[in-house]
Amino acid sequence: DARLSRQLDAATAARVTAIVDHARATSLPTEPLIDKALEGARKGAAPARIVDAVTALAARLDTTRVALGPASTESELVAGASVLQAGVSIPVLRALRAARGAKSLAVPLVVLGDLVTRGVPGDTASALVLLVAREGLGDETLLAIQRDVQRDVHEGAHPATAAAIRARGAVNGGGTRLRPVHGGMTAGASSLAPGANRPASAKPSTTGY
Repeated sequence: DARLSRQLDAATAARVTAIVDHARATSLPTEPLIDKALEGARKGAAPARIVDAVTALAARLDTTRVALGPASTESELVAGASVLQAGVSIPVLRALRAARGAKSLAVPLVVLGDLVTRGVPGDTASALVLLVAREGLGDETLLAIQRDVQRDVHEGAHPATAAAIRARGAVNGGGTRLRPVHGGMTAGASSLAPGANRPASAKPSTTGY
């Protein structure tokens, strides 16, 4: 790829190109690998670190495909690779596929990764996203939970508490909100915030650099 040759020294470009070529030969997405290398170049990362980051991403993409199945889309593979880097376990990916069937896992995985990066423990975030998936609730519900947890945490709620209350409220149909109390936030009866069906998005922030 000409972009690699322009941004990396010859030796590093050759090593990254070999990884990209192998990914292409095994039908893994290649653009995320190129983007990862270019990100390292922009950040001034050492050549060895760039190669390591690209190698690790290729491995996570492959692991995600094994967990989610050969028909997985590029967006699912990229989101799955991100949550693996964030510490989510492979069995969680398998369980999400089982819960959602042929439906896309891109949004559930992005929301899962976002919850983890906001401070929700991986096991807790995984259990909550799985709960929503197994209840048959759609992407709009997960996106509403994501947005509301972001707001709750900003207002002082503990991330795990906020996520648990929001997910429980969504599953129960009535919803809950958090109200301020001395020293933090607690639950109060209400519905999810207005506009809960309006999509929001965020990507896990783990980059490898």
